[in-house]
Amino acid sequence: MDLGFVIRHRLRKLGLEQRGLAAAAHVTESYISQLLAGKKAPPAPDRTDVYEKMEGFLGLPSGELSKLAGVQRMECLKKRIADPPRPLFKEFRELILSKCNPGKCRQIRDIFEKEPFGELERLVTQKLLDVAKNVAKEELESENWLRMVARLSKQSYEQMRVMILEFLDTDVFHVSVDNCVSFMDPLIESWDIDLETFGVEIVLNRRLTLGHLKRFDFVEREPEHPFHVEPGFEEFLRDPLLSGDATDEEIEFLKLLRFGDKRPTAIYYYRELQNLRDPLHFRASAQREELD
Repeated sequence: MDLGFVIRHRLRKLGLEQRGLAAAAHVTESYISQLLAGKKAPPAPDRTDVYEKMEGFLGLPSGELSKLAGVQRMECLKKRIADPPRPLFKEFRELILSKCNPGKCRQIRDIFEKEPFGELERLVTQKLLDVAKNVAKEELESENWLRMVARLSKQSYEQMRVMILEFLDTDVFHVSVDNCVSFMDPLIESWDIDLETFGVEIVLNRRLTLGHLKRFDFVEREPEHPFHVEPGFEEFLRDPLLSGDATDEEIEFLKLLRFGDKRPTAIYYYRELQNLRDPLHFRASAQREELD
């Protein structure tokens, strides 16, 4: 039993139409039709209020459609993993290149065409998708933001809700015109990349997001030294009289303390715990702001 079957059965039983269901869920009737026909994968339950609205309209118990959608999405995921990845379609590549720094666009285009969907093209595409998805996740519940994006994309509010639901489910191998370009075009102003360090800079539309500049750097780092747990700290943890009422946050703080050549005892950690709890050792936020 899949999601489409349950919804169709409920619509027939109640004498309701897909049009009413679409209006209740604030999506297009076309989207509902394709969802019920299995042409669209059900959106992730934890990223949308569609199922809650549908359940209210259909008189179904809360969470029933979400559970069915979760099972169906898992089956779709298994099939997607089994399918070979496809390269980017031409229109999306042209969108990406049109947003590139004009001074590097010719060079980037040559690399893309020489190595279709190669490492550089995948890197840039993935970063653009990641940034756009993060913005979409943050603003998904904002009706005003969705309406503003819809106006910029020349879409209806219901169409934009559908696009973003599908956009959040896409990846670099399955991106399409309908669920991506109409959203990314107004959101991404420009991007640039340093071909020596592969640092990526992305400029977003100021009207659609406060954090309009994103930068991703790839920096070589020295491997971290193995973490050493002090014997005195282990002794402190074993003694319930010393650490029995310590919270997880306090234990984590004490664990990260470093001492050079000195080796602290269990009593030291107990006294440090009391110091951490003593209000005389800390200023309240409001007091600190007044002093500043």
